[in-house]
Amino acid sequence: MDIKNRKAIVLGGTSGIGLAATRQLEDAGATVVAGSRNAENIEIASASTGPSVSYRQVNTLDRDALAKLFQEEAPFDILVNSATGGARASGPFLQMDLDAFQLSFRKLWGYTNSVRLGAEFLSNDGAIVLVSGFPARKSNPGSLAISTVGNAVEGFARALAPEIAPRRINIVCPGLIDTPMFPQEGEQRKQFLANATSRTLIPRAGTADEVASAILFAIENDYMTGSTIDIEGGALLP
Repeated sequence: MDIKNRKAIVLGGTSGIGLAATRQLEDAGATVVAGSRNAENIEIASASTGPSVSYRQVNTLDRDALAKLFQEEAPFDILVNSATGGARASGPFLQMDLDAFQLSFRKLWGYTNSVRLGAEFLSNDGAIVLVSGFPARKSNPGSLAISTVGNAVEGFARALAPEIAPRRINIVCPGLIDTPMFPQEGEQRKQFLANATSRTLIPRAGTADEVASAILFAIENDYMTGSTIDIEGGALLP
């Protein structure tokens, strides 16, 4: 796919990986609609993008609002969803609050909502990209909820790919990425990221742009569907 002159919708497109994807799609010549549930993030992101990017406030868990966005922006060629869905449970499963565990699946519901409601407006050669995370296949202690959701996201894409062909769906799987998801600041943030990545083969946090470049690769490569691209600094290796 030649991204130039294509139309893209990026959900979660005002922060972190989603914002990086929004910028890179714009740089590649696409018209981009960036969606976010957070009005403040929209205001901040709008200062860093050009006239080819517009913004819509929408929650991926609000099916009516999501359907309205797709109908009003149709047709489009690219759908990216990197929205986290909100907080996710952590800690040992046998001590975990089950309501918190279930709420972790808001990310999956946001993804399935967006694909179910948006795919019908996607061009016949269109591409969908969702974002999982390396705990899907290598879960550290305390990350079971995140791992389970990531497994579901990757399995969803593989199962769906035959149904929506020739439209394509792929997954990008990041490692630990330096994004606003982590609240630490200054030296504390630097130390946290260094500690968290000290055992990976590339011992540093990844950048949102490194993940976004993989998203664009998945969009542009017409011979890829139902696949997962790992951008995780070797975190999946022993």
